[in-house]
Amino acid sequence: MNLRFEPSGPLTGELTAPADKAISHRAALLGAMASYPLRIENYLRAADTISTLEAVRALGALVEVRPEEVVVRGTGLREARVPDGPIDVGNAGTLLRLLPGWLAAQEGRTFTLDGDESIRRRPVDRVIEPLALMGATLQAREGRYPPLVVNGAHLHSISYTLPVASAQVKSCVLLAALAADGASTVTEPERSRDHTERMLLSAGARIHRNGRSVTVTNTDELVLEQVRVPGDPSSAAFMIAAGVLVGGSRLLIRDVGVNWTRSGFLRILMRMKGIVLGDLEDETGELIAHEPVSDLDVAAGGLEGTFVGPEEVPLAIDELPLVALLGCFAEGETVVRGAHELRLKESDRITTVVDGLRGLGAEIEATDDGFAVTGTGRLRGGVLDAHGDHRLAMLGAVAGLASREGVEVRGIEVAAVSYPGFVEDLERLAR
Repeated sequence: MNLRFEPSGPLTGELTAPADKAISHRAALLGAMASYPLRIENYLRAADTISTLEAVRALGALVEVRPEEVVVRGTGLREARVPDGPIDVGNAGTLLRLLPGWLAAQEGRTFTLDGDESIRRRPVDRVIEPLALMGATLQAREGRYPPLVVNGAHLHSISYTLPVASAQVKSCVLLAALAADGASTVTEPERSRDHTERMLLSAGARIHRNGRSVTVTNTDELVLEQVRVPGDPSSAAFMIAAGVLVGGSRLLIRDVGVNWTRSGFLRILMRMKGIVLGDLEDETGELIAHEPVSDLDVAAGGLEGTFVGPEEVPLAIDELPLVALLGCFAEGETVVRGAHELRLKESDRITTVVDGLRGLGAEIEATDDGFAVTGTGRLRGGVLDAHGDHRLAMLGAVAGLASREGVEVRGIEVAAVSYPGFVEDLERLAR
C-alpha cells in the first residue's frame, strides 16, 4: 500500500509508546524456557512478536493471549518439543538469532528455523560459530543463511569474544550457557543492549557483569512470574524525530523505556541540540533487574550536525536512519561511522536510507560503514520505497511531514511489523 504524507503544521498532544519489541521477544522466549507460568503485561501485538508466540507454541509452550496480558506456560530449559515441521520465524531477525541458543541445549533433538524471503537474506553464521564451539551442530544455506538446522547437544561452557557488538548474538550465547556445563563468559568490543541480562537476573539465573563481559553459570530452572513490557524507545524515536523537525511542535510521549543501553539515539539527539526532556537512566556497570521508564517531553528546535562513532552504534543501531534524516535539517555535517551492522538488517539500511533520502533532495553519501550528511535545513520531498523494511517506511512518513512537498511512501503497511497503529498515531498528532 502506498500512502502520501504531506507537510505538516505543528504536532501537538500526547501518546503512549507502543510496547518494546526487543523485550517482548525476550519475555516470550524466557517464558517458554521457564518452569512456571509467566504473565507478560503490555506484550507487543505486532507481526514479529506474534511470530515468537507461534514459535514457542510449536516448541511445546502453552500460550494464552488475553486482552491485558499474555500468559506463557513453558516447557523448562531442556524440554522443548520437536515440532512437526520447520519453525517459521516470519520476518523476526531477533527470534532467528536468539532461539538457537535455547534449541542448541536440547540434547538429541533437531530443529529447523526458516522464514520469509527477507529473513533468508539475514546471516546467522555469527550464532553458528559460538554454538558450535559449545558442542552443538548447526547447518545453514551457504554456511550462513536460513534455513538454519540446529542439532541439540550436551553443551560445555565457553569464553567467547564477539567480533562485533551484537545484543542478539550475545543473548543467543547467554541462553545456551544456561544449560551448559560450568560458567560461560561473553565479551563485547562495545556495550550493547542488555535486556536479556536483566531478565535473566529477574528469573534467578546466576549472572554477573564485569565491564564488557557477562558471565552465566549453569542453572536448573528459570522462575519468572511477571514482566511488564515498557514502551519501545526505537518506535518512539520516530515520533520524537517528527516533534523535533516540524516547527512549533510540542509532544508528550509516555512510558518510554529509558534503559541506558537503548537511549543512545536520545543522547545523540540531545547533542544535536534537539529538545527532549526526560529522566534517562545513567550509565552503570552494575547489572540490575528492572527496566526504567520515563515520560519524554519533545519540542521543535534548531539542530546541529554531529559525529556518531563506533562505540555509540550498538546503543542506537535501530535509530541511525533517523540520525540521517535529522542531519538533513541540521547545521553542518552529520557523520556516522562503524555502523556496518546496518547492512544486515531487513534491508541494507545504509544503501536504502542513503538512496531514499537522496531521492527526497538530501545531500548524503554512503560509506562502507555509515554515511555523511550535509545539512541544508530542508528536504524537498518525493517518493520513498520502504523495501519491505518497517523502519524505512516510518522514516519516509516522518520525512514527509517535515518536507516542502510531501513524501509518498511505497509499502507503508510494513510499519506494522514493529508499530501497529503508526499511521493513525502520526495523523492524530498532526491534526
